[in-house]
Amino acid sequence: MNNIYKKVGATLVGAMAAANVMALDELNVAYFEEWPMPFEYAKQIGAYDEALGMTVNWKAFGTGTAMSAAMASGDIDISVSQGVPPFIVAASTGQDLQIVDVAVSYADNDNCVVASALEIDASNASELAGLKVSVPIGTAAHYGYLKQMEHFGVEVSSMQVVDMAPPEGAAAFSQGSVDMFCGWGGSLRRALEHGNVLLTGDEKVALGILVWDVTSTTASFADENAEVLATFLGVTAASNAMWNSGGFTSLMLPLIAKDAGMDEAATADTMSTFVFPSVSSQLSNAWLGGSGQAFLKGVADVFVSAGEIPSARDSYDSAVNTDGLNTLANQ
Repeated sequence: MNNIYKKVGATLVGAMAAANVMALDELNVAYFEEWPMPFEYAKQIGAYDEALGMTVNWKAFGTGTAMSAAMASGDIDISVSQGVPPFIVAASTGQDLQIVDVAVSYADNDNCVVASALEIDASNASELAGLKVSVPIGTAAHYGYLKQMEHFGVEVSSMQVVDMAPPEGAAAFSQGSVDMFCGWGGSLRRALEHGNVLLTGDEKVALGILVWDVTSTTASFADENAEVLATFLGVTAASNAMWNSGGFTSLMLPLIAKDAGMDEAATADTMSTFVFPSVSSQLSNAWLGGSGQAFLKGVADVFVSAGEIPSARDSYDSAVNTDGLNTLANQ
């Protein structure tokens, strides 16, 4: 393993890397392309394989809903940076998914964009009625779209909503096939070449429209492979610590960009608005110590009202599993 990585991550993963985590022959992990995160540095240098003592198969996905389906079928063991809304949809309809860490918080990298030619912004958002919008249903972008329309008093039923993954939505938006695009990452950047947002990230946060992703797995996997999961989270936490320190940017950025399929400038620009909470922060009330669970319930209730899911759980406490993070915190 890279010497610098070892030095920075030793307090988090040292003990776990030496543990017997060979219950599995290999690990299947889902992630997003064009969604640059510190873990991709560790992925590129083989840190996960070395710490776990097994091959990690990384599989790219287009949406968090597809991740849920892959975990349900057993094709994927762990999903990195699954959006909260797709997680909620699955967890509310019977799937035994659990959140095991906060992957990233972002408000400016998931948004809706209106075509420039329409000249619609926050001051005249009511004019969106009757227009066509591409939305990846059941994702963070979908939740953000619903909340923004609620804020502006635009009835969702008054718009033509087309379920499209962000890459396809951005292409349709650039061709003028849809009037508004909702999505994230590289697709959002491409959409912004042809339009404008209704609300900035800060404005959304002020309205309580939070945007964050999680690392998720099934409850059965977490229970049967606790050491594997804690080790995996430890490598991720060490990568985040390196990035957050600001001292390893030149080392990490080229490999993160390569893994994300992006150039370094776009990678740096995207990551500049990302927040990667530390283990202690994730365990605090601000995240998985209480507020996160309450937020999950709020998202679920919004989706029930919108008719996206039939019902919400009374509580989402059991949908959060902090055993792995607690193991790391006690190292």
